[in-house]
Amino acid sequence: MTFPQQPEGTPPPGCPAHGAPQAGAYTPTDAYAPSVGVYAPADTYAPTDAYPPADGYTATDGYPPADAYTAADAYAPLKLYGPDFAADPHRFYQHLRQYGALAPVEIAPGVTAILVTDYRAALDLLHDDSTWTKDSRAWMRTVPADSPILPMLGWRPNVFFSEGEAHDRYREVITDSFDLVEPHELRARVRLAADSLIRRFGSVGEVDLIADYARLLPLLMFNGLFGLPDSYSERFISALSGVLEGNSPQEAAAANAAYEKYIVELVGAKRAQRGPDLTSWFMDHPHGLSDEEVINQIILTLGAGNEPLTNLIGNALSRMLSDDRYYSTLSGGALTAQDAISEVLWNDPPLTNYSAHFARRDVFFHGTWVRAGQLVMVSYAAANTQFGTPTLERARSGSGSHLSWAAGPHGCPVRRHALLIATTAIERLTAWLSDIELAVGHAELVWRNGAFHRALAALPARFTPITPDQAGATPWDSGPSSSIRSDTISTERRPASAR
Repeated sequence: MTFPQQPEGTPPPGCPAHGAPQAGAYTPTDAYAPSVGVYAPADTYAPTDAYPPADGYTATDGYPPADAYTAADAYAPLKLYGPDFAADPHRFYQHLRQYGALAPVEIAPGVTAILVTDYRAALDLLHDDSTWTKDSRAWMRTVPADSPILPMLGWRPNVFFSEGEAHDRYREVITDSFDLVEPHELRARVRLAADSLIRRFGSVGEVDLIADYARLLPLLMFNGLFGLPDSYSERFISALSGVLEGNSPQEAAAANAAYEKYIVELVGAKRAQRGPDLTSWFMDHPHGLSDEEVINQIILTLGAGNEPLTNLIGNALSRMLSDDRYYSTLSGGALTAQDAISEVLWNDPPLTNYSAHFARRDVFFHGTWVRAGQLVMVSYAAANTQFGTPTLERARSGSGSHLSWAAGPHGCPVRRHALLIATTAIERLTAWLSDIELAVGHAELVWRNGAFHRALAALPARFTPITPDQAGATPWDSGPSSSIRSDTISTERRPASAR
């Protein structure tokens, strides 16, 4: 499905500055809709200065234009789900910026949030543990119990929703355990997994690079690293996709239950017999996590390691196969897989809106009053592109950093491993299939629904078929004996904190 081209300046469907007034919304003296949860007492400010934009305009100055909306619908939340948002999220972000640094959005039916679209505001929030909490339990009482958003934002005793000593303890378990996986051995594992997948479709000449490669490769990697056999793959893919997309309360609940069952079975198996894997290292770490804590760290780490990595590989491949600057790269041109990944992280991050925080108290933050307990999320994509599309030259020069790994104490703890996996996966594919190209125009690609991710539904491609008996090296030549030792990691090796 292609998203219909809109005239320049056309607002997205449901744009709060251009939609029809919402019946019974609120009056100008309310300034902020109670359902959005962002307001200040009536005697704190005047309606005209409720949302002072960065450039100093007020509502009376016509920002947005005075005839574009009424006071009653000015701050209705914009929906960040459905096919329109999936097809062109940057058009939505452009219109959300009219509010200033923060904007009201709806992330699931009946569930509102405040989205940070400003780079500086995002950094301030991500580094400020005194104003914001990660604990979502109070907020959860304001959300329907069957909301499809809860699997992504419901509190768990893990590194994402914890703070202080608990957060440090969980984070060290994760980082210490991943540090036991040597980079050269991880790269060998990626090559082995990539070659095994390419052998499945190499002789066909066509492939869906999402379903047959980008989605399966992280699964093979993390299944092995956590100690699960490949036979678990279909269950894992189905469960995790349902959690992230949350198309209905029933689907989200079923997916969440299936995902938890998957992890519980894994920990049960390792409780009976340890192995040279991350699960065993989590369980044996000196910090002494309970089974519940181990399960919840694995739920988070597997989810964060698979779906976003799938999207990173897929989004980077779609860029490489549709951008003339990468045309000769597949056979040794100037731009590389690392360049494509860098551009994706700046412009189309695989996890596009997340970093859920909750205000500890009513706070006036970057021009907006946020009510205590209100959900505030960071839009990495909007913040990264606040001043336009970042160029590759800027990314290479190191002038500023993207926020796709988040920042501060809750920044991604294993970004180095994720980058190595994604880069090696792309390099391996394009090395074996040097003439691979998109089978459809880039504008025909379909993006999956969801407020959190930037994810392709499919990436059809074609190439000259390869066979195991052709001249020269082929993916069929590789195997466990040639790429990775069976004893590359060992439970005898202890995390640094245990030494």
